[in-house]
Amino acid sequence: MKTEFAIDVRNLVKRFGDKVAVNGVSIQMPYGQVWGFLGPNGSGKTTTIRMICGLLNTTEGEGTCLGFDIAKDSRDIKIRTGYMTQRFSFWGDLTIRENLEFVARLYQLPKMKAKVDETLENLGLSHRQHQVADALSGGWKQRLALAAVTMHKPELLLLDEPTAGVDPQARRDFWDEIHRLSSNGMTVLVSTHYMDEAERCDRIAYLANGVMVTKGTVGDIIDKSGLITFTAEGDQIREFATHLKDEPGIEHVAYFGSALHVSGMNREHLEAALKAKARDGVTWKEVRPSLEDSFIALMKSSGADTRAHQ
Repeated sequence: MKTEFAIDVRNLVKRFGDKVAVNGVSIQMPYGQVWGFLGPNGSGKTTTIRMICGLLNTTEGEGTCLGFDIAKDSRDIKIRTGYMTQRFSFWGDLTIRENLEFVARLYQLPKMKAKVDETLENLGLSHRQHQVADALSGGWKQRLALAAVTMHKPELLLLDEPTAGVDPQARRDFWDEIHRLSSNGMTVLVSTHYMDEAERCDRIAYLANGVMVTKGTVGDIIDKSGLITFTAEGDQIREFATHLKDEPGIEHVAYFGSALHVSGMNREHLEAALKAKARDGVTWKEVRPSLEDSFIALMKSSGADTRAHQ
């Protein structure tokens, strides 16, 4: 049932007792795109993903996923979706091949051996197919999990912090595979804490305290943040940072390579603070804020989490 959006949900709310985990989240995600789902721990990302794919009933709200009603058609959604959880959730005492064969039987895939062989080859797992899953490193477990959730060729792929705890090369390889799948027509929603991963997405949605704070392209979000950023370069800027953090007008101080990023929302106050703390050997230059600068500003503007009292 083809619709305009792969995900089209409105005002999703989920309560657990007196705890409001998600409060009024709406997403309209076109087919074929890769979206990043960002936010601090406990912001409601996983709960939202589970409501979208029919694993969790909503308290309030409505919508469709792949054209199916999220409240009534969860089975239809599940068989057309691949969902990779935060933790490795396959069978540690089975080999890679045995895990994939088991999944193929669950989906009742025809020509099972050929399908498993194809999946092993596509994900670069053929030479390790007889290794027991528990003996794999984090990166190879991640690759096995991705193979298992995509071998039935889902229309939508939901990835919940899939690269946490793996090395940079494994993360890069993983994202190369995500974009290969997307170029073949798969729609992908991935939650992540890594800014470099967010920058690989077509669009980003940011949750805080169960609420959608902002969404858009990387450029959109940086512009919407209203942040002003200067960099400082020179000798002993690390020591210099301690004198800046509590100054009025300065909201965020962080290191990027050999430079210091200093950010604020009010240009007049920010420039006054930098002028007051000027010192020999330090050069200041205004730059476009980074995505990380913008997200730290968004976290601060979101305030304390009061969901348990709503």
